Amino acid sequence: MPTSAGFVGIFYEKKLARIFRAVPVVFLHFNFYCMRILFTLLLVFSTLISSAQTEGIRWMSFSEAMVKRQSEPKKIFIDMYTDWCGWCKRMDVSTFAHPEVIKYMNAHYYAVKFNTEKENPITVGDSTYKLNPKYGRNGTHELAVELLQGKMSYPTFVFLDERFNLLSPLAGYQTPEQIEPVMRFFGEGIYLTTSWADYQKKFLPNWK
Repeated sequence: MPTSAGFVGIFYEKKLARIFRAVPVVFLHFNFYCMRILFTLLLVFSTLISSAQTEGIRWMSFSEAMVKRQSEPKKIFIDMYTDWCGWCKRMDVSTFAHPEVIKYMNAHYYAVKFNTEKENPITVGDSTYKLNPKYGRNGTHELAVELLQGKMSYPTFVFLDERFNLLSPLAGYQTPEQIEPVMRFFGEGIYLTTSWADYQKKFLPNWK
């Protein structure tokens, strides 16, 4: 028969046994909640990354760019295209989908999509430009003819300063590596102090 000390020992042994049996349960619940928190954080981060990757260039109409530049002046990048232009479509799914192009374009330009065969009349200053049905096989917008200086090839990209002055057209399909120096040259105002020839000699591309 156990002594009083023995009873005490048995009592504590049982109590300790219950505690140690409960420990795995406590750790199991703790690990479960940690995993839930970790999963939630991963979900949030993946959503943010996915959103940034799928944002895309914030394209707008020429008229929208005219309004926006009044409150926040930026240079204008115009993608002159037609519905039948295959290289224009390729630009959309390749160069214009490149993360660095998207990031830089949205930060430094108002990006305009301009269908040269379908645009509505546009008023710039005292002049109103409209679609000329007799120019080209499907008609051509007069503003496109002026900005492209009559050289109607697609795609052609037009760079304007904050006051809608023509900086330069850029004709033909462009890879990210090809379009980067031009976008930076105008986007960062380098053209104001440096010639294109001198700029090209020192430029190192970053967009691959």
